[in-house]
Amino acid sequence: MDNNSFDYMKHYQFPLLARFLDRFLARSLALVLVACLALSSYAAPAWAARSAMSGNYVEDTSAVVTALRDAISAEEGSTEMKAAQLESRKLINDFAARYRRDRTVNGLPSFLTMQTALNALAGHYSSYPNRPVPEKLKGRLLKEFKRVDISLKRES
Repeated sequence: MDNNSFDYMKHYQFPLLARFLDRFLARSLALVLVACLALSSYAAPAWAARSAMSGNYVEDTSAVVTALRDAISAEEGSTEMKAAQLESRKLINDFAARYRRDRTVNGLPSFLTMQTALNALAGHYSSYPNRPVPEKLKGRLLKEFKRVDISLKRES
């Protein structure tokens, strides 16, 4: 007898039942895993639908720029600032997730400038979550947002 095989006759009082249960459980587990994998592919469109991005690059970029301009100009210490910061983080994540891997836009000057601005703002929010955006960074972001608007007009 092979060393790797299990001898049901020695270890169980009802060896045929034990063999049947082992096979049944193994096949049931395999079936459940296949079902989970199959059903998880149907949930992906629902996750994508929760995104704030519509799929139109020009409209999405303009909307994100407008929202981020409002967020960085919110008054220090106000509840608006905290809400704007949370919304900004969500927009940054949604924008990056939607367009970073899209080869049709990730080489455009507007996208590269936008990505630079988003990285700078996200870095500030990660490092200093309770502080307002400093004037120097705010000025740089506003310049980059202006460049993004100009680039979007050229590209469309």
